[in-house]
Amino acid sequence: MSRKIEGSVVVITGASSGIGRATALEFARRGANVVVAARREEPLESLVGECQGAGAQAIAVPTDVRDLAAVEALAAAAVDRFGRLDVWVNNAAVTVFGRFEDTPMDAIRQVIETNLFGYMHGARAALPHFRRAGEGVLINNASVTGKVGAPYLSTYSTSKFAIVGFGEALRQELLLSGDRDIKVSTILPAAIDTPFYQHAANYTGRAPKPLNPTYAPEDVARAIVACAENPRREMFVGNVGVMLTLTRRLSPRLYEQMYARQVDMDHFQDAPAPNTPGNVFQPMAEGTETSGGWKGSRVPGRWAGIAGRGRFAAAGVAGAASAVVGLAWLRSRGSAGSEGIS
Repeated sequence: MSRKIEGSVVVITGASSGIGRATALEFARRGANVVVAARREEPLESLVGECQGAGAQAIAVPTDVRDLAAVEALAAAAVDRFGRLDVWVNNAAVTVFGRFEDTPMDAIRQVIETNLFGYMHGARAALPHFRRAGEGVLINNASVTGKVGAPYLSTYSTSKFAIVGFGEALRQELLLSGDRDIKVSTILPAAIDTPFYQHAANYTGRAPKPLNPTYAPEDVARAIVACAENPRREMFVGNVGVMLTLTRRLSPRLYEQMYARQVDMDHFQDAPAPNTPGNVFQPMAEGTETSGGWKGSRVPGRWAGIAGRGRFAAAGVAGAASAVVGLAWLRSRGSAGSEGIS
């Protein structure tokens, strides 16, 4: 049964920029009451103004999702202002680029604290309100890296794999407790054009950028709103994520060989970069828009060669996925031996 978006009460964490900001605006345009949260107060206040300009009611609650008490206070503020809680979007995330051995352990811990414990805190805060109401939707914005690992992103991928498993476990617990009208959805975006890469901690010596193809944050926002309206277990955003996941499932060795090279070639600019903790420990002033300026003509020209190679690599992903599907079909018909790619 489709759930009504207009008039619903929606909490969104990590809303000061990127996907979170785009999601708040999409809900506002659909007539929801929006509660936006992040560590940075100023961009939240400007977002509230934009939501109100779209005709919605909105409030900002500065929140660090690493703090359970602060997240519970966020849920209480939503209920105090609007009387109930219908949808909770766990979206706040940070990342670190670096070989595992080169990445400081304190940065690794903070990524896990934000990306995993932050989502657990959100669920812990939202579920009691959902249970009292007898319904609600918890949406966890994960990543395709929650299905497929990637070099230089071991910590981020670990957190996202955990989020996928967390959502699966929660769905089963809700089934067993009889809470069939409380839904848990996991969103799995591919590379998205947001300030996420400008905010990233980085210990690679190379400046990061999104992989190609790069999708718009509004694509993810629409997927999140669609799951609030008609909850799904999992939803990919970007066909390349589906292809990568299929390739990994059918031929893990081929996937690892192919994707390691693609990431090494296409996830970085042709520019050196100093080590930086990014926004892992403290928020950064810059990067408060939905877009990071990575798509189309807004991508600086010196990255054009990288972008072109990235499109070639993405085409390679599609070709490899098709080849693996064909191989799997042949094996299912007994036309291929037991040895080969696995």
